[in-house]
Amino acid sequence: MLRLEGVTKSFGGKNAVDGVSLAVPTGQLVGVIGRSGAGKSTLLRMINRLGDPTSGRILFGDTDVTALRGRPLRAWRARCAMIFQQFNLAGRLDVLTNVMMGRLSYVGTLPALLNLWSEHDRAIALSSLDQFDMAGLAAQRAETLSGGQQQRVAIARALVQEPDMILADEPIASLDPRNTKMVMDALQRINKQFGITVICNLHSLDTARSYCDRLIGMAQGRVVFDDVPQALTDEVARGLYGLDAGEIMDTAGTALPAPAATYRPSFAVA
Repeated sequence: MLRLEGVTKSFGGKNAVDGVSLAVPTGQLVGVIGRSGAGKSTLLRMINRLGDPTSGRILFGDTDVTALRGRPLRAWRARCAMIFQQFNLAGRLDVLTNVMMGRLSYVGTLPALLNLWSEHDRAIALSSLDQFDMAGLAAQRAETLSGGQQQRVAIARALVQEPDMILADEPIASLDPRNTKMVMDALQRINKQFGITVICNLHSLDTARSYCDRLIGMAQGRVVFDDVPQALTDEVARGLYGLDAGEIMDTAGTALPAPAATYRPSFAVA
């Protein structure tokens, strides 16, 4: 189980994440929603330890993630794979090599730089690509792929890390509806088939409702909603997004007024 205990991240005296406490059981697919600047990306980066909390603790099982340094920290980043909005692929390298980069924690940096991958690592990478119908493009340079294809390669790279958890930071923000469905289907399949915890920052409320087991709503760095997707009614969504700007844009792009009431979370920290 992942636990956050009073996690805060400050920049220049302002809290980007403000006293967040959560418990995420193993195997959940969690969507984190809220306006831009609500603290969603900062929260995920702290879980992966790409950024350090100003205060509070992050725990995974018996491991205090916030105390990790050196090799144990690198091992944690392998267990907690990260998928980014901009894919973070090496465009000049072929697809297979990009995926095998997810095996760095197992083979070391020098063999990877010398392209001394074992047949075992190649087989794992090809198998991962095959799950996303990308094995046929293994020899193609990553920069020649479409955005949706690149994101599937990034997910395949995360999967070969053999992670306990995958963090996806706006993985569909730059994708068209068809590729959005393919990427979200892939994340859901990983979650259900392998039991890997997935925490995904999302802007689309429709997508969040359709794919996630649980939704966490953030506003001004705080958790203001924590419940099943069915509880995210239009009225609750207006309240969530209205905390920042007094209105929310519905799926048709129409501005709707926000009610005064704030939703009270029902998920409790275990």
